Amino acid sequence: MLSPSLSALAAAQTQATTEASTQKTAKDAKPAAAAPKASTSDEQIIVRAKRRNQMEVISGGQLGALGTKKGLDVPFNIRSYTSALILNQQSQTLGQVLENDPSVRTTYGYGNFSEQFVIRGFPVYGDDVSINGLYGIVPRQLVSPQLYDQVQVLNGASAFLNGAAPGGSSIGGNINLMFKHAGQTPLTRITGDYESAGMGGGNIDTSRRFGADEQFGIRINVAGKSGQTAIDMERRHSVAVGGGFDWHSRDNATRITLDMDYENQGVEQGRPGVLLASGLTSVPRAPSASSNYGQPWTYTELNYIFGMLNVEHDFSKHLTAYAAFGGLGGNEKGNYSSLTITNPVTGAGKNGSMYVPYVQTNESTRAGIRAHFDTGPLKHEINAGGSGLWSEKDTAYAMSLTSLTSNLYHPTFYQQSAPQTYVGGDVSNPKKNGMTRLYSLFFSDTVSAFEGRVALTAGFRYQSIMANDYGYGKTFTHYSQDAFTPVVGLVVHPTRQTSIYFNRIEGLAQGPQASGNVVNTGQMFPPYRSVQYEVGAKYDIGRFSTSLAFYQISQPNAYTAPYGNGGQSIFTVDGEQRNRGIELAVNGEIIKGLRFNGGTALIAADQKKTTNGTYDGKRAIGVPGYTINGNIEYDLPFLKGGTLTGQVMRTGHQWANNANTLRVPGWTRFDLGARYTFLVTHKAMTVRFGVENLADTRYWTSAFGGYLLQGMPRTFKFSITADL
Repeated sequence: MLSPSLSALAAAQTQATTEASTQKTAKDAKPAAAAPKASTSDEQIIVRAKRRNQMEVISGGQLGALGTKKGLDVPFNIRSYTSALILNQQSQTLGQVLENDPSVRTTYGYGNFSEQFVIRGFPVYGDDVSINGLYGIVPRQLVSPQLYDQVQVLNGASAFLNGAAPGGSSIGGNINLMFKHAGQTPLTRITGDYESAGMGGGNIDTSRRFGADEQFGIRINVAGKSGQTAIDMERRHSVAVGGGFDWHSRDNATRITLDMDYENQGVEQGRPGVLLASGLTSVPRAPSASSNYGQPWTYTELNYIFGMLNVEHDFSKHLTAYAAFGGLGGNEKGNYSSLTITNPVTGAGKNGSMYVPYVQTNESTRAGIRAHFDTGPLKHEINAGGSGLWSEKDTAYAMSLTSLTSNLYHPTFYQQSAPQTYVGGDVSNPKKNGMTRLYSLFFSDTVSAFEGRVALTAGFRYQSIMANDYGYGKTFTHYSQDAFTPVVGLVVHPTRQTSIYFNRIEGLAQGPQASGNVVNTGQMFPPYRSVQYEVGAKYDIGRFSTSLAFYQISQPNAYTAPYGNGGQSIFTVDGEQRNRGIELAVNGEIIKGLRFNGGTALIAADQKKTTNGTYDGKRAIGVPGYTINGNIEYDLPFLKGGTLTGQVMRTGHQWANNANTLRVPGWTRFDLGARYTFLVTHKAMTVRFGVENLADTRYWTSAFGGYLLQGMPRTFKFSITADL
């Protein structure tokens, strides 16, 4: 018979006992004292499990130059989704984890299957996701979340905090990952899972600490999955292997972590995005939710080796130095084909084809100091340091000029017989096509007074951007610019559990270079500088938190305008996109046994200063006016260890063109699930079952970039986890 206190164990097991999620930063961590030897009774096991209970969403996270901070104490909007949530929701991609965030929406990259994210109406490319605040070492197309302890989302510009992103995005927000490391409690967890229509896989997660003072830690993660998805004829496979090693001195003054990881992802006959031919007056209706209009010869194969070394040392309680170095080697190739709709009523369209190999080598580093001292009644935290990123890519392409006739609703499938005669570079041995060098120096001072009730942060980052484009061996362009990006942030604590904050911070991206048939061909423009103003309030009592934010972000836009009276054109950066919004987030336990994670985001993304005012006041492409997420969990009072889950996602309508004549309807998705935890010979086991898109609704989930991405069909998920 199960113990009446099993609900405590259920919460601990199903919330994935990953102590790193609730520990303080490595700087504050201390070696654990030896625990008293527990008896083997169920009661003792349950008491230990209850102490390890964790939350699935945490307010706060890693803020680049400022280090890891509690959300209540910083003038920025940041939250962390833990490995507990990843395990409970059976997430297989980074995009599935971020479905929990009301301010984030996921789409695909142009013409491929890479996940791309939209925060506050601006994109975050896969190239611009970071790990522990370091750019350039994350697999750039698809990410296996099983390797990570936290997925952190920062809403807003972050040029001071993280520097310029190498892909030129992250203007409206930043996504940061944190590796898993060994906690104080030994862990051996085995998970097997199944997903309709025929995807099977599993995960092994194990960690131990060694040494007289448990100075050495090791954590090994192995995850894999393969089979057909709920989309007709689409097959996917993935393998992820991660090793996390850590060491701290006996006094914990020195801390070292080393992470080494491998990831393989593959897609065969994936359902692509849908392009829209020019001149259309309407958007086609989404076909059946499980239909696949991708050609049978399309695929992508992605292989990455990446890792990171972190070192921290406390010279005293007032001074800490740190350094990090990471690298990534990526080898990608894929044959792609997107359907371009020419008749939105009948669904008629054409498929092209393109083969792209892509080899990437990145190195990234960061170093700095953090100092604490007092000047009279004022307390200071100084952060100073620098970062560097070196990136090279070798790529080529082969594209067919022959279009294959097909249909969105009744697709025609072809063998790839058309020759790919339009070639750039050497597809069998791609040569260097681009090189990027990013260097930066940063400095900030956070001054607090009145026992920390008021804190003012001011600082700047100097950024140098250098990029070479080798044009597949036919052309060469060189870009070299620099910029200063300042930051000012204020936090006021009316009470210990509340804060009111303000920030003025900038985003930074490489500026364009004029090209084509314009009078200023070759002109190099300074980096894009977006400016954000944000004010908000937060409430956090540990088990429950909520935040409310009001913001405005303005970013320059480039366009081609008429020049003179001779029919000439000039390339200029006089345009602007201005996004204003309100964000509300609620996370935590509302009452005992009832937990909620979600909120809403309202956004007005307006085009400004367009050519001759043509699109002034029109909404930006692919940005919905509002998004709503609600994820609820309820522990059943009549079944100890049983939990019901449900989620709703709502996205308002979007526009697929600048003129706002191609309207993409809003959509709503419902998910349901349940899990049950029980004991087998004093070991916890959890069974999970979930259904996503319960009504099998057909809808276009995104129009960002001007192309359409269809939402996933009804998908069944099942998994069983055992702690050994």
